[in-house]
Amino acid sequence: MQAALTFFYNLTSIMGFPSYGTAIILLTVIIRMLLYPLTVKQVESMKAMRELGPKLKELQEKHKDNKTKQQEEIANLYKTSGVNPLAGCLPMMIQMPFLASMFYALRNFSYVSHPGFLWIKTLAGRDPLYILPVLAAITTYISSQQTMTETNAQNQLMSFAMPCVIGYMAIHFPAGLGLYWVVSNLFQIVQQRILYRKSSLSA
Repeated sequence: MQAALTFFYNLTSIMGFPSYGTAIILLTVIIRMLLYPLTVKQVESMKAMRELGPKLKELQEKHKDNKTKQQEEIANLYKTSGVNPLAGCLPMMIQMPFLASMFYALRNFSYVSHPGFLWIKTLAGRDPLYILPVLAAITTYISSQQTMTETNAQNQLMSFAMPCVIGYMAIHFPAGLGLYWVVSNLFQIVQQRILYRKSSLSA
């Protein structure tokens, strides 16, 4: 990851505006483009889960007094429909190694020059204005709302808890990591909206 970051920084230097912030943005866009097939799978899975929503509620209500039977019927519904309820989580799981490697890369990175970006003096330190942590929390919330398939109490709680956790982490982590997370979320939000729109038009 450090080698990739150095490559994109050198690219910005060749273009006449050396910037590690821009290098992180470019690297993030490339990573999101590589993950695009998984994003497509995620949107397809979310759409299928939403379509199964009424049937799921019907089974839950029908077998509310027999949890074992309820789980069996729901599992059969997923199987016959060809839907994997965990497929929507795959892009998030795949992204975690990138996030971890970016954290270690930025924490131990030796900046040649231009370590600042916009209002941030050094991307190796924390955001002094807490703008990136707030944006990280907001974009995480928007992204989670887009991928939510069922608006039950548990999902609603998670949709609020996860952004808070991400925001808290972004306060204490290097600003470069916060920049990566915000750009990654924004890119994913746009991708998902385009894919949902295409899916609706083709339906």
